[in-house]
Amino acid sequence: MAVLNGLCNANDVDGKTTQEILRITQTVVNQNYFQFQDTIYIQNEGLAVGAPTSFILSEVYLQYMQNTTIHELLKKHRIEGYFRYVDDSLVVYNDDNTNIYNVLEDFNNLAPKLKFTFEEEQNNQISFLDVTIKKNQKGLSFEVYRKPTTTDIIIPNDSRHPNEHKTAAIRYCRNRLDTFRLTAENRKKEKETIRQILANNKYHAHPIEMLHKKRRQNHNVQKQKWAKFTYFGKDTRWITKLFKDTKVRIAFTTNNTIGKRLTMEQKPPPM
Repeated sequence: MAVLNGLCNANDVDGKTTQEILRITQTVVNQNYFQFQDTIYIQNEGLAVGAPTSFILSEVYLQYMQNTTIHELLKKHRIEGYFRYVDDSLVVYNDDNTNIYNVLEDFNNLAPKLKFTFEEEQNNQISFLDVTIKKNQKGLSFEVYRKPTTTDIIIPNDSRHPNEHKTAAIRYCRNRLDTFRLTAENRKKEKETIRQILANNKYHAHPIEMLHKKRRQNHNVQKQKWAKFTYFGKDTRWITKLFKDTKVRIAFTTNNTIGKRLTMEQKPPPM
């Protein structure tokens, strides 16, 4: 609560709003229970797993730590670069100036409930998130990283999902290809990987180029309104075609989700 109170004061939040934020947060933290089958459990430590507020509160706390105690540790150990995304951090240091084991020890002493582990570079390379960073004589090179357990399964082309869902994975691969600073060799390698993924899921290779072309054409298009429809097939397509010549764009959702498949049916209490 002290961290949130300090953030509110730093951002000139009025007193009434600050008290409401603190009261709501306290309620969320205290109601840390969940149901599994027919039993209700109370979580003694930490935030509720899967709750929308857990990510926000965790990020607030990590940002506070990063701007206070972690910042001082980075200066103390002469860290040359520190990059964080959620709970993954990349630390750049010089062996002549920094003992990384001392850094790890100090990090693990920051808070009783926070425990850090680290992975050192191997063969002049290390992976951070979905990027592999390699050191060579010319500097640094980058390539797309995939875990050994990663499969090439995406929504197959012959499924009944709407095309917008099918092309989401292709857009994701295309965005990484365009965003990452890949060498010509690594870019060619990644293109071949994407084409192989598409082929294995009954797509042709051309959707990559089609998406790229379409994105260039729509780059300067103004923001439009969106409407969401539950997708059932041809009937949904027939209805959404009515919006073709309007400024409303269509997004599709589906009822056939893993969450709805696995969620237990709530039975009414006995009378």
